[in-house]
Amino acid sequence: MAAKRVKRVAAGQPGFLSFKPPSDHDDLTGGRRKRVNKNKKKNWNKHSDIQDVEEFLDDVRLQERATGGLISEKSDESLFFLDVGEQRKPIQEEPEEKGKRRRSKPLRIDLILQHDSLVPAPKDIMAYQQPNAKKLRRTAERLEHLAAKGKMPRRQKRLLNRRAATAATATKKQPVANNHPDRPYYDLWGAEAKETADPYFLEQTGKKRVKRPEKLNEKPSTLPAVEVIAPGGSYNPEFFSHQALLLEAHEVEVKKLKQELRLEKQLAVNREDTATEETVFQEQVEGLLEEEEGEEPNEEDEMPVGAVPQEKKTEKQRKKERMEKIKEQQQHSLRTLTERHQQLFQLRSIQASLKQRDQTTRERQKRRRAKMEAQKSLPRRLGRLKFQASDLDVQLSDEIPGSLRTLKPEGSILKDRFKSMQKRNLIEPRERAKFKRRHKLKYTEKRAFKEIT
Repeated sequence: MAAKRVKRVAAGQPGFLSFKPPSDHDDLTGGRRKRVNKNKKKNWNKHSDIQDVEEFLDDVRLQERATGGLISEKSDESLFFLDVGEQRKPIQEEPEEKGKRRRSKPLRIDLILQHDSLVPAPKDIMAYQQPNAKKLRRTAERLEHLAAKGKMPRRQKRLLNRRAATAATATKKQPVANNHPDRPYYDLWGAEAKETADPYFLEQTGKKRVKRPEKLNEKPSTLPAVEVIAPGGSYNPEFFSHQALLLEAHEVEVKKLKQELRLEKQLAVNREDTATEETVFQEQVEGLLEEEEGEEPNEEDEMPVGAVPQEKKTEKQRKKERMEKIKEQQQHSLRTLTERHQQLFQLRSIQASLKQRDQTTRERQKRRRAKMEAQKSLPRRLGRLKFQASDLDVQLSDEIPGSLRTLKPEGSILKDRFKSMQKRNLIEPRERAKFKRRHKLKYTEKRAFKEIT
């Protein structure tokens, strides 16, 4: 704003030179001015003549683009020059030096596209911003304060100690020359070379790779990606292999049938538990019959079974109970001590029992490992649904074609790959989303159909 104010003041001086000829505003507006109330904001732009201000600003911008500033502020040497005529220089042919080429002049199209304005580009404030400047300034001040006291920052101490420890442990070896006969053979296509730099340096610079967990290298299942079908599934199989495949399919169907029968038995209703007229009547009249008159309730009948009427104990009885309790504790401790002494003579049997226990534990661990290895080839429960194996693609004996031309396709390749990924624990078992219609369908007869019927 200050620069604009200075330019406006400079342009208002009598020595200001303008690029554009001044226009007479009195001829355009007329001789008589219209009286308008300028206290209202709506009349400011409507009845205010700012044509002279706009022309002035346009002229200032034109001078800035053409000459880089106002002409009134320029020196005479920059505005005028002495014309002494055309001076021709003798043409001298200079031999071209080897390895150098004459610089080619820029093309005319490149000169047209160049920026011809002499106005400097606006200053980018964000280019001078420094992130965390306040924090860095405080850190520098703290370091200067510690240096004035003759102290060293903790981070620098740790770095120097780590470097000293690394230098003490690492033995420096002189690099072997390329033509040395004892130099090992370098395989260009072999494994990657080992990192010889400081591990702390590699860690701080981010060049050290993160150690990959061993769990990520294990496959979720030991099953192959593509399972080969049994020989009985061929279009022209052998008799025994085809019968074996039929037996396997038969066992699968029998297993499904047993599962359905088991479910029906569990959901079956016992006929003995069904209600009859007699049981219904007993439930209805239960609690409605009153007690016979003349019978008074007996106190002995009201007492719970096994209850003993409480009587106050005498001092003699309490003393006797205490002595019996102390005697029982002494007998228990004596019995425990005797059992410990007897265990000294049972060392062989105890050792045999320990060996038997260790053998049992090892067998149990072995069975558990075998079970875990067997579970690696089985589908796991990854979601709310269990894995359902697809049906075997098998044809009966009378369905086997005589040639490959008459073979009917069985199954689907897409479904087979989808089931394989579920079986190998790569994705969870899913089911097709059920479409539920929000509004019921409404059937209407068109007018043309009604006319026909």
